[in-house]
Amino acid sequence: MDDSLAGTWFCRRQGFSLPLPVMNKVAVTTRFAPSPTGHTHLGNLRTALFNALLALAAGGEFLLRSEDTDRDRSAEKYLDAMCDDLRWLGLDWDLGPGMEDPAGERGPFRQSERQAIYQAWFDKLSEQRLAYPCFCSRQDLERSRKAQQRAGRAPRYAGTCRELSEQEIKERLLDDQRPTLRYRVADEGFVEFSDLAKGPQRFELADIGDFIVRRSDGTPAFFFSNALDDSLMGVTHVLRGEDHLANTPRQIVLLRSLGLEVPVYGHLSLIVGDDGKPLSKRHGTGSLKDLRELGYLPLALNNHLFRLGHASDSGDLMTLDEMTGHFDCAHLGRAPARHDPVQLDHWQKLAVMKLSDEEIKTWLGADADGGYLGGMVPADQEQDFIGLVRDNLQRPSQAVAWAKILFADEPISGEMISAGLSHIEAGFFEDAAGLWSKGHSSFRDFSGQLSEKTKHKGKKLFMPLRVALTGELHGPELEKIAALMGKDRVERRFLEAAERC
Repeated sequence: MDDSLAGTWFCRRQGFSLPLPVMNKVAVTTRFAPSPTGHTHLGNLRTALFNALLALAAGGEFLLRSEDTDRDRSAEKYLDAMCDDLRWLGLDWDLGPGMEDPAGERGPFRQSERQAIYQAWFDKLSEQRLAYPCFCSRQDLERSRKAQQRAGRAPRYAGTCRELSEQEIKERLLDDQRPTLRYRVADEGFVEFSDLAKGPQRFELADIGDFIVRRSDGTPAFFFSNALDDSLMGVTHVLRGEDHLANTPRQIVLLRSLGLEVPVYGHLSLIVGDDGKPLSKRHGTGSLKDLRELGYLPLALNNHLFRLGHASDSGDLMTLDEMTGHFDCAHLGRAPARHDPVQLDHWQKLAVMKLSDEEIKTWLGADADGGYLGGMVPADQEQDFIGLVRDNLQRPSQAVAWAKILFADEPISGEMISAGLSHIEAGFFEDAAGLWSKGHSSFRDFSGQLSEKTKHKGKKLFMPLRVALTGELHGPELEKIAALMGKDRVERRFLEAAERC
């Protein structure tokens, strides 16, 4: 059998036997190739992060490519937002939109601008009889799929148009039928490769079937443009989601039949929530746009993503540069990676604690005049406020809540304060207000006298005081809270608590 015509190629872990041109000048080139059809999500970001780290660790290149061939759903605004997200995370790319190849050899990096390149390769496939026009309608394909399922066979293209004569093809074209272009896969043989994440893989060609490389509207199908661009752009390593694993043997066969270099592939495990189901908004995981608006920091997100499906040998908060020394494809997991919002908040808290006071103010939304939090925090108490609450913050909204607690004159409200005061007698807070009004050298002195008077100690003493002052069960030191609130506000909170009991 003539392999060049049949499209049968045998891949072993040691590589292919055919000598192929080396297009790359660096040892490792990775890429992130999203479709700009929506806002970036955690799965996208993890893929970008791992590819960037793999390139950085090897002193290689990280490319960005926009796979925008879906004309109806792709939008430039999504690409712009994605580029902004990557820069915000510190994941800068070496070549891609906005960073075109000065030599002009590997761009453009928007697939919508590469149609002439694709057409030249479509022509080569057709000339070598590696592909053929397919006139089957969706209804035809659906009927064939159901018939195969009823017969207990795995669905694959039945080869209906595979052996059409030139005359039959011409007649259908004259009848204004618009065909797809299908790649001709051999009926026997196999593709074998070693996956960076999942280890050795083997696929029988008989199970694959002929697949579409060009849609009926002339645009390239994913199998084709994704694989071709990787090879033409010199991509050596591809880390992507495991949902693409079944695509890989098709793309290997395609590239080898064209005499092009095949990247090394690694397929990342699926990210799921605590319930084991794919991530969705019910797990508190919206787009990066949502997470940024909530105030999550790049350092926190990168550290969280770094440990989703990648076993880290360090539990420390790491910068991107530090991560490159710890990233290892041998540590990529095969089981689904569980996203835990509690873990994300853990990294967020550590990231917030590393911020300087000025960075905290910027994070909290400082305006051009230097004010922040809507002017709720008095200017002469800004530094004390930051010092008090920073260890209790994970998001800016929590700082707003603390500012209201500490500086607003409205009574503390919410279910927490009602539940926290339900078992306390009004006399306890009346005594607290009376003692507080006399003045004390410290909160420790005040609480000691209140303990002697009420016979309350430990948690029974301090928890009611905390709930009365803040409406919370946990938070900063009560002495510092009282100092920021001021004498009158503290006394008023005690009296309000007495009325609630």
